[in-house]
Amino acid sequence: MKTIYVDTSVFGGKFDEEFGYWTQKFFDQVVKDNIKLLKSDVVDDELTGSPEFVRKFVNSLPEKNIQHIELSEEAIWLAEQYITENVVGKASRADCFHIAIATLQKVDLLVSWNFKHIVNIERIHGYNAVNLKNGFQTLEIRNPREAFDYEDNN
Repeated sequence: MKTIYVDTSVFGGKFDEEFGYWTQKFFDQVVKDNIKLLKSDVVDDELTGSPEFVRKFVNSLPEKNIQHIELSEEAIWLAEQYITENVVGKASRADCFHIAIATLQKVDLLVSWNFKHIVNIERIHGYNAVNLKNGFQTLEIRNPREAFDYEDNN
């Protein structure tokens, strides 16, 4: 089964004028293909400050498609390595937690709408360099529009 880690921006993206269409297509594809979404307690913490309609949407997703992952000590350590290696600054610690959790869970893909700190080629190269330096796999990072081939070939 394919596993995809989703950060908080993907859930909120459903209600964004610019990202809503592709976010809905992403979640439709996840349900259709029975893909396992990994959602961490970091996402849960970030969602606490989001509007109720975003939290309702998250809770409406089929439980069979969601797996909850806790932030581990190893993920905290790896996230600190991204900061130490200047991939991003200290203010982006939560973004580093997302990357580290997805790396340690060996997901097939991390999906985000965060173009500044996550879905950014320079950052992706930096995260993956740190991962390789520390004996971890590289991480595939895309936005929801790039996550699937949405073409209907029928």
